[in-house]
Amino acid sequence: MAKSIPLKLESLPLRDRRRRVLSDLRISVIDRCNFRCPYCMPEGSYPLDHAFLEKSQRMRFEEIERLARVFVNLGVRKIRLTGGEPLLRRELPKLVAGLAGIESLEDLALTSNGSLLPRMAKELREAGLKRITLSMDSLDAQTYREMSGGRGEVANLDAAIAAAVDAGFTSLKLNVVVMRGVNDHQVADMIAYFRGSGHVLRFIEYMDVGTCNAWKPELVVPSAELRDRIGQRWPLRALPATHAGEVAERWQLVDGSAEIGFISSVSEPFCGDCTRARLSADGRLYTCLFANSGHDLLGPLRAGATDAELGKLIAAVWSSRDDRYSEIRNAASSLARQRVEMYEIGG
Repeated sequence: MAKSIPLKLESLPLRDRRRRVLSDLRISVIDRCNFRCPYCMPEGSYPLDHAFLEKSQRMRFEEIERLARVFVNLGVRKIRLTGGEPLLRRELPKLVAGLAGIESLEDLALTSNGSLLPRMAKELREAGLKRITLSMDSLDAQTYREMSGGRGEVANLDAAIAAAVDAGFTSLKLNVVVMRGVNDHQVADMIAYFRGSGHVLRFIEYMDVGTCNAWKPELVVPSAELRDRIGQRWPLRALPATHAGEVAERWQLVDGSAEIGFISSVSEPFCGDCTRARLSADGRLYTCLFANSGHDLLGPLRAGATDAELGKLIAAVWSSRDDRYSEIRNAASSLARQRVEMYEIGG
C-alpha cells in the first residue's frame, strides 16, 4: 500500500477541549473472545443471543492499516491491538507487519489472554510486534478458571509466558484485575512468584466498563489499600512516569526485584492527561473507555473518503472531546448510564 501523504493541519498536535493530545490508539481487531471474564463478558449476564460482527462488518487488514496511517499522521505514536481476544483474528501477524512498517510509529503492542499465544509468539515478534501485555488475574488454578469464566487454565498461561520470552519479549506486562473477595488475597503470591523475572505486574481496579459486569463499588480494592498491603511485606518506592499520559502509576520493590504498576481509574482518576483513542472492530472511533457511542470511520472509508477527509473527521471528533467519566463517576450514574462493552473496544 502506498504511503499516505502527511496531513497538514494547523491544529497539530491534536488537542481536545481539555487540551489533551492524541498520541495513543487502541485498535480492536475482533469483538469475539474465548474467555468469559466476570469483569468484561460474564457468562451469567452476557446476552447469549448477542450478534457478533460478521466478517464483512469488521475492518479488513488494509482498512485498519490505512486508518492507522491517518492516525499516525495526526500525531499518534503508539498503537495497541486488542479485542475481544485479538489472537482469534486469523493471520494477525500480517496486520502486525503492515502496522510495523508505518513511518513515525514508535510503539506497537498487543493485549491478550495468552491462550493462543504459544503457537503465534515467534511469528508476531518477527512481524514487528514490540510488546505484549497478558491478562493474569490469578496464579491459583481454581481462581484463574473462575475469572476466565471456566475457560482458562493456569498451565496455558505459563506456556504463553514461556513462549513470549522465547520469542524475544523479555519484559511482559501482566495485568491483574483485582476484585475484593475474589483474588485480592492472592496479590502477594503473584508478586513473590514474579520477583526477579523482569516482568511487570499491573494491578487494575475493578471498573464499571460496559453494562453487563454487575459492577459494585464494594468490590473495588483501591490502589492505595493494595499498596499498603504490599508494603507491609516488601517496602515500595515510587518511580517516575516513562511518558506523559501513562496509564499505570509505577512503583518498585525497594530491593529492586520487581516493578509494579497500579491502574486506579476508580479511586485516583487520570482523565486529566488521557491521550487514548479507541477504534472498534467495526471501525467506530471512541474517545473514552466508558463512552456510550462511537463515530463511524469505516463507512466513510468504504464510501471513498480520502485520507485528508478521514483525517479531518478524526480531528473534528477529537477536538470536540470532553470526556472525563472517571472523574465524575458515582454509583448512581454508573448504574444508569449505558456504556460500550469492553469486549467491543478493548481495555
